[in-house]
Amino acid sequence: MTLLAPRLAQFVGVARREHVTRAAQEMRIPQSTLSRALGRLERDLGVDLFARRGRALSLTPAGRTFLVSVERALGEVERAAEAVRADADPASGKVAFGFLHTMGSETVPGLIRAFRADHPGIRFSLVQNYSEAMLERLRAGDLDLCLTSPVPGEPGLVFRRLDEQRLHLVVPEDHRLAGRRRVRLAEAADESFVTLEPGYGMRRIADDLCRAAGFRPRIAFEGEETETLRGLVAAGLGVALLPPPPVPRPGVVELAVTAPRAVREIGVAWLEGRQDTPPVAAFKSFLLSRRGRLLPR
Repeated sequence: MTLLAPRLAQFVGVARREHVTRAAQEMRIPQSTLSRALGRLERDLGVDLFARRGRALSLTPAGRTFLVSVERALGEVERAAEAVRADADPASGKVAFGFLHTMGSETVPGLIRAFRADHPGIRFSLVQNYSEAMLERLRAGDLDLCLTSPVPGEPGLVFRRLDEQRLHLVVPEDHRLAGRRRVRLAEAADESFVTLEPGYGMRRIADDLCRAAGFRPRIAFEGEETETLRGLVAAGLGVALLPPPPVPRPGVVELAVTAPRAVREIGVAWLEGRQDTPPVAAFKSFLLSRRGRLLPR
């Protein structure tokens, strides 16, 4: 293990870039030194970590498995160093905070502004992504906390509910239902839906709501951004189940869904058993204090 340790960061650097020359330049070491280090690492492990195509590389299955563990180990070392520095000055430090795309324009900026009024020295590393990707980064140690939906029901993660958000059936302004204020979701059973891609928490919630309404949605388009989906709805390409927009979007009508109860639960998640630095502990306490008033009304 002692012999392996100095080569792990070099392995991760090459694995991320998949190119020896670029990795050597960024790490400021000779390419030949880096190549020899990788060769020794593979010989020590007794497996090929890379498939080589000239100076370009790609990870083998064994390399991908090893990379996950190495990144987790190096992440733990970095977090330990960060915790030591934070202990020396609890008023400063950094919080790696993840949140859903739909919370980036209004909710998160307001939260951070309110928090920094009492903690002006704390910095943030902000990550916007869909739920599964954020939880993966949380497990890998890249994030300290994340706002996510739906509830991640898996061991190793802690989740605390903070708020809930009503979902709308979004239809084009000339749609047959556009004159209504409320609708039962079953009334859209014959519609084409535009929705987020599989893996997004909102996609899972929408699928579950349609199932509860007694139908399987006919998917016309899949995307990665809710506002892009609203644009598709405005163009008459389908309907969508979405959280409310930060500002009204022309060309669409947002209908309240009366049955089934259409909400998504928003909460904060963190890695079980992980010791918080003082900045993370302070921001976690702040988020928990916002139960029931996390989202703008």
